[in-house]
Amino acid sequence: MTSPVTPDPWQEWRSRTPARLALGRAGSGMPTDETLRFGWAHAMARDAIHAALDLDKLDAELQANGWIVERVRSRATDRTEYLRRPDLGRQLDAEDAARLRADAAQVNEANRAEVCIVIGDGLSSLAIERHAVPLLAALRKHLPPDTRFAPVVIASQARVALADEAGEVFGAALSVMLIGERPGLSSPDSLGIYLTHSPKRGRHDAERNCISNVRPEGLAYDIAAFKLAWLMRESLRRGLTGVALKDESDLAVLDSAPQEPRVISPHPQSRS
Repeated sequence: MTSPVTPDPWQEWRSRTPARLALGRAGSGMPTDETLRFGWAHAMARDAIHAALDLDKLDAELQANGWIVERVRSRATDRTEYLRRPDLGRQLDAEDAARLRADAAQVNEANRAEVCIVIGDGLSSLAIERHAVPLLAALRKHLPPDTRFAPVVIASQARVALADEAGEVFGAALSVMLIGERPGLSSPDSLGIYLTHSPKRGRHDAERNCISNVRPEGLAYDIAAFKLAWLMRESLRRGLTGVALKDESDLAVLDSAPQEPRVISPHPQSRS
């Protein structure tokens, strides 16, 4: 018996993307299920922005993976001030900055860190809770074992530029900021990565490289780690980041791929 239901020709497309397309309609409005899905997605995005990062859990997970950890906060005293005053999120709290400087002063010049990794809650603590630890685990496999790291800095109420000050305090050649990106309606847990060579206060965005949408549904951990490691090595080699450093990690993959053997015929065909 033929079904009276007309198949939805968009269903195959919708199964391949979380994008909100081909929503349908009920009269002049959206169908009830799509209205409910929109409300759920909007609530998830709001929760991701306002939820506090579980600092103790993240600290313990990083230490269990062999990282030395420091915890700091920005000059934004709470989430409301953080959202209203982006400038405060770009600066270390004065007491925390002094503590980091005291720790950095105990390290001799020969052991000075090459890389300072900062993990900031940003606009999605959910992104940090889900993706920061597995990303760093994947990153280690792509870097030389003798890479000198400063302690991993966990920063609350943080903006991207806070890593500039943290990297400057440790005298690192390169800062790497992992931060929760602004949530979208289909991606409340997207992680962003920002690299800055010779980090110091006053750096601007054109002097950074960015890798975005790191999560299983977006850019997978190992792929993101490979790109990040390539950019880190090239940044340290060339002494720069930003618009002058293009991501050519895909060329590195092609160069390292095994080449198909070429079969040369001893009797080439003649061409007319």
